[in-house]
Amino acid sequence: MKINIAKSSGFCFGVRRAIDISKNLAGGKRAVYVLGDIVHNSFVVSELEKKGIRKISRIKRSAGNAILVIRAHGAPKAVFDNAKARGYRIVDATCPKVKDIYKIARRLEKNSSIIIIGDNNHDEVKGIAGQLKKKPITIESPRDIPLKKLARVKKAAVITQSTQTTDNINMIMERLEKIIPRVKLYNTRCRTTAVKQQEIKSLPEKNDLVLIIGSRTSANTKRLYQISRNINKKTYWIECARDLKAAWFKNAGKVGIMAGASTPDYITGEIVETLKQMGGE
Repeated sequence: MKINIAKSSGFCFGVRRAIDISKNLAGGKRAVYVLGDIVHNSFVVSELEKKGIRKISRIKRSAGNAILVIRAHGAPKAVFDNAKARGYRIVDATCPKVKDIYKIARRLEKNSSIIIIGDNNHDEVKGIAGQLKKKPITIESPRDIPLKKLARVKKAAVITQSTQTTDNINMIMERLEKIIPRVKLYNTRCRTTAVKQQEIKSLPEKNDLVLIIGSRTSANTKRLYQISRNINKKTYWIECARDLKAAWFKNAGKVGIMAGASTPDYITGEIVETLKQMGGE
């Protein structure tokens, strides 16, 4: 059984940067907190907790000038303001690409209604929306077009969550162009996302079976799984080696592996080692 690992598999720059920032803060005199998950991977979160970086669900008053790390997905402006008011020193680990989306959205808001193509409840989308003076319209899919809200929009600027697929963006834009008199797309997809999603289109065709590695909370991993499974039904979404099932690999000559942007290399390595024990090479 031949094991083929995608070239773009694993950490993206923004995730690696956020983890490095957090690790560099560990072990100091000040308490270090992260509001939510620093990145969407349970193994990374657990590793940082062992180093003393504590995950919190809401901001309480700081004791002893504690540090609050803003996660890779970013946060609404209100979170920054609240943390400062409660005495935290803020260390911003927001992905630079996401920060670029903030700047673009704020600039475009001056002359247009803002529409975000993205997952309504995702941290990144909440962060983008939370930078704006007016509440934007968020659209998840072509089946999710809010016709009543859009009927009042005459001019719109459309920005995208960084992990969106080209197909979803294009299908939504096709609908919007028929509804809004003046609408323009500002494609703010991440380059790493584009590379991963392009490679995952070929991986299912070249292999009998595909493993997508990443946490269930990871948006980019979810997209990779969806794209791959549409091409090859023998696509499995796993988090670690424990999730592997021997029955999947019966008569499989080639196995493709793609890890999401928040998945550590050592997790992929453990999966590869397990596959080798099952006869892979």
